[in-house]
Amino acid sequence: MTHLKSLAALLASAAFATVALAPAALACERTLRSSDTHPEGYPTVEAVQYMGKLLEERTGGALCIEVFHSAQLGEEKDTIEQTQFGVIDMNRVSLGPFNNMIPETQVPSLPYIFRSVEHMHHVMDGPIGDEILAAFADHDLIGLAFYDAGARSFYNSQHPIQAMSDLKGMKFRVMQSDLFVDMVDALGANATPMPYGEVYSSIQTGVIDGAENNWPSYDSSGHFEVARHYTLDQHLIVPEVLVISKKTWDGLSDEDRQAVRAAAKDSVPHMRELWAAREAESEAKMREAGVEIVTGIDKTPFIEAMVPVYEKYVTSDKLKDMVTRIQATE
Repeated sequence: MTHLKSLAALLASAAFATVALAPAALACERTLRSSDTHPEGYPTVEAVQYMGKLLEERTGGALCIEVFHSAQLGEEKDTIEQTQFGVIDMNRVSLGPFNNMIPETQVPSLPYIFRSVEHMHHVMDGPIGDEILAAFADHDLIGLAFYDAGARSFYNSQHPIQAMSDLKGMKFRVMQSDLFVDMVDALGANATPMPYGEVYSSIQTGVIDGAENNWPSYDSSGHFEVARHYTLDQHLIVPEVLVISKKTWDGLSDEDRQAVRAAAKDSVPHMRELWAAREAESEAKMREAGVEIVTGIDKTPFIEAMVPVYEKYVTSDKLKDMVTRIQATE
């Protein structure tokens, strides 16, 4: 009998908990599904979750966001298509996959187009950034905001890179991108496109001499264990973009659209704080690990070597004008 009373009490408790939780579960009238390939806790994931909190508060629970991290909804190429069709509501994606689809995205993807992370912020927060976001509308997407992805720099297992001549003949892994291949070739090195997961063993066995990436990736991948020379040349500072499906967008009221845009923009400073902290943490860890870090190199020869790359990829008057305006931005 005692056992039955305990069981009854347990069931009653569970029923009470279910009732208590019901209002919270039903608090949002509509939940937008957002995709991200990065893991839980990554700055971009946390930024969209933060945006969701702002949106829920400002719409009185009319709109919420659920972030599906760790590529739960697929890799970037697949999720872009799903977002265009409205299967996925929102997506945080690198600009790279859009380069062949939206010409305007090629410009911020160019090597040395930005002099620093601060310069990139000034450009992407201004009219040029708005112009690039607007270009997504012709592809069933609405551009909402730009996030950081850090600055990519070269690292290798052979020797410190102090000047461009130190790159000559070296083999560097790059993403499977024509632009990346042409960039490395123009610097006098040999580009080897390969999947990210193969980089560690390829450096370890001498198939390649090194690769290029930002501080957090250099750290989390363990590449610093086999490539002990890191040169802070910051050849690429490519932002990431947050988009919403045009199909989803068209189904929102004007008031909700304004709330979504505002919450997205307001999530950017939060994301940058998280990213800066993540970068600082990784850099400190690398210094503690004894990695040889080269700073203060003369980037001028590197930048001058990019002329043929720009000539190949910046072909229209519109893109040429955008490059000129970016270079003129303080």
